[in-house]
Amino acid sequence: MSNGNSMELVGKTFTVYSYVIKESKPVGPRDVMRGASLSSSSVAYRHLQKLEELGLLERNEEGRYIFKEKAKISGFLWLGKTLVPRLIFYSLFFTGLLGAELVTIAIRYFSFGINPDMLFVYLTVITAIALALFLIEGLSLKRKTTLD
Repeated sequence: MSNGNSMELVGKTFTVYSYVIKESKPVGPRDVMRGASLSSSSVAYRHLQKLEELGLLERNEEGRYIFKEKAKISGFLWLGKTLVPRLIFYSLFFTGLLGAELVTIAIRYFSFGINPDMLFVYLTVITAIALALFLIEGLSLKRKTTLD
């Protein structure tokens, strides 16, 4: 698998992949079963095989699996060995925008004594709502990818 291709890793396979990356050491099916909260080591083994077939993991000489390649996963960005939902970055954009709007309102009010226009207040409220929605959804996705 090349880095240019995008793939959909979902469900337990995504959980197993995330676990192997976070471990940073070779893991076996029993390790994955415990760490990814799977029902049996055979289920873990099947997901490990699937990831090996995709070229994302490889088996070492001891038969344990190690991380081989980062997958491009739709809706996520890599920061080191951590997958971060893109929605988190969108929320950071709206945080900056909200800050700029609030600073503009404060400067106009405290420096010039101008009360903010209602349209500008509505714009600021809409920006705050967009920030909250992107942040909540991004954290929700992050929680799904984080293992206990």
